[in-house]
Amino acid sequence: MNNESLQKKAINTIKFLSVDGVQTAKSGHPGLPMGTSGIAYALWMKLLKYNPKNPKWYDRDRFVLSGGHGSMLLYAMLHLTGYDVSIDDLKAFRQWGSITPGHPEYGLTPGVEVTTGPLGQGFANGVGMAIAEAHLAAEFNRPDFSIVDHYTYGIVTDGDLMEGIASEAASLAGHLKLGKLIYFYDDNQVSIDGSTDIAFTEDREARFRAYGWHVTRVDDPFDVDAMVHAVDLAKSDPRPSLIIVKTTIGHGLPTVAGTAEAHGSPPGWDKIEQAKANAGWPAEEKFYVPEDVKVHFLTKVEEGKKLESDWERKLAQYRQIYPELAHELERRMRGELPEGWDADLPVFPADEKGLATRVASGNALNMFVSRIPELMGGSADLAPSNMTWIKGEDDFQSDRPNGRNMHFGVREHGMGAVVNGMAVHGGLIPYGGTFLVFSDYMRGAVRVSALSEYPVIWIFTHDSIGVGEDGPTHQPVEHLASLRIIPELVTIRPADANETLQAWRFAIKHHKPVALVLSRQNLPTIDREIFASAEELERGAYILADFGENAPELILMASGSEVDLIFRAAGALAAEGVCVRVVSFPSWELFSRQDQDYRDSVLLPGVEKRLAVEAGSSFGWERWVGDHGRVIGIDQFGASAPGPRMMEAFGFTVNHVIDEAMSMLKAGNYSSSDHNNGRK
Repeated sequence: MNNESLQKKAINTIKFLSVDGVQTAKSGHPGLPMGTSGIAYALWMKLLKYNPKNPKWYDRDRFVLSGGHGSMLLYAMLHLTGYDVSIDDLKAFRQWGSITPGHPEYGLTPGVEVTTGPLGQGFANGVGMAIAEAHLAAEFNRPDFSIVDHYTYGIVTDGDLMEGIASEAASLAGHLKLGKLIYFYDDNQVSIDGSTDIAFTEDREARFRAYGWHVTRVDDPFDVDAMVHAVDLAKSDPRPSLIIVKTTIGHGLPTVAGTAEAHGSPPGWDKIEQAKANAGWPAEEKFYVPEDVKVHFLTKVEEGKKLESDWERKLAQYRQIYPELAHELERRMRGELPEGWDADLPVFPADEKGLATRVASGNALNMFVSRIPELMGGSADLAPSNMTWIKGEDDFQSDRPNGRNMHFGVREHGMGAVVNGMAVHGGLIPYGGTFLVFSDYMRGAVRVSALSEYPVIWIFTHDSIGVGEDGPTHQPVEHLASLRIIPELVTIRPADANETLQAWRFAIKHHKPVALVLSRQNLPTIDREIFASAEELERGAYILADFGENAPELILMASGSEVDLIFRAAGALAAEGVCVRVVSFPSWELFSRQDQDYRDSVLLPGVEKRLAVEAGSSFGWERWVGDHGRVIGIDQFGASAPGPRMMEAFGFTVNHVIDEAMSMLKAGNYSSSDHNNGRK
């Protein structure tokens, strides 16, 4: 059999493995895999640098299937090229406990680089991967050694390009001239609703040229040589590249190919068998891989081993000539933090004036970056406000890829997914910042970071109505609660400079996503020589102080700026003979992870009079205050006025806290549904 015939046979194998998986599962998306099978073949057999037996080889090329609904294409390729994905795994597509879920999930399936499915996320993730590669190459490569030298490839879809996040990321990638980013655009001109002509008619080629991308076309999606040539052209251009490939969704499926019907529904065995017969394929055989095709694909196993072995030899030579650089690179590849990175951390002295926690965060960041060179990030055009700037470091630009300060522009959602891509690449601990109220704009990316447990740090400043004059559009109310309900995301709202430093310490070593919620206004620095150490922050909630000589009869709890408020109120109540416990409560998630004995030691079960104070939605606090507690919170939008006036108007005053506390102590059992929602 000549090469052309074997190639055609291999492409048909990809097509029919994919559609058999969808039909067996009785759900899924056959259209993309069948239409892009030729692109997949070109990528895995001609273009990608990888080792199937070591999916985590550091200098491998990265591949992103941004249209994650076409996941059977990826699983078929992983199986055929020798990754630890069996034919039984393909047969278990979309089933409970399988490693072949409906959309690719990072950390579940060997060879899956990033979680995709929400359209546009993968597109932006790839931009982050390319940024990471460019930065690390600039940091570690030397004229005689390109030790970090790989590309990021992807298949993107019409749906990806419709999403605003892709526009944000594409604009940034073009500006940064990320020449090692190469995307194949599956231009099938079909969406779920029908032809893309109903809503998507701009000139995509002109659009990407305007972004600063190199753009070329391939008319035949099965012309492997043409696609390889297109990539050669892309590699010779310093810009990111979009290769537009005219495809047919559901290629080969009778009556539905080229229509919306081929997108997201199993076509039925009758259509599949007819498609197989038309292609000269065994019509009734399922998950069929011809022996010669199997041998052909598995040549990538030995090829991959050799590629990695050659790189390892180069690394060994690099290690001899540049031992310090090699040690640092290998540490980062292992995901280890530098020795002593958190030793001898300072303790901020008591200070009534204090610092805004955003300022304390900026100080903490700049202290840690001197110890942890892999920290890198920025904000969505808010660096002076978010305090995310690394002092003494360049900004990352096309001519300064060694810079550690990122300018993401006013692109919150794009920033979020780019940061995720930087994290999943490895070798970096990235962070991204914006105002808390604009966390809504990047929620999709934050959610995926939590789902996939990416090691990212989210910095959200201007955390309450204390923002003041900017008014309700910029005053977060529901946002803290909305972050807290995202599974696997640890949200921390520190009370002072020392808690902020410890929040950063936790976020760095957690190796999973953490959201830091920070104030614009100054917060007094608590005297840690008298009261509890801020290191207790890692427990989520802790006893800051007990006022009075006897057992507490009232528990006051708060996070962030309101901790000082309840602290002062407790002092006043104690002067009236009330025994009060003050609990700093920076993180619900961390407190929830403590054992019951510890939680009971802080929130004494026998003390039912509990008052929580937080300048945000009261939602969720009922878990901690119990059936007889109360909450001073905000369950309405704010207003435009100076911050102190806002806090007063909504009941965040010492006197109001005292009044509520005394009312509780005088009253009988009190339902937590009767929350105080502030006074205006």
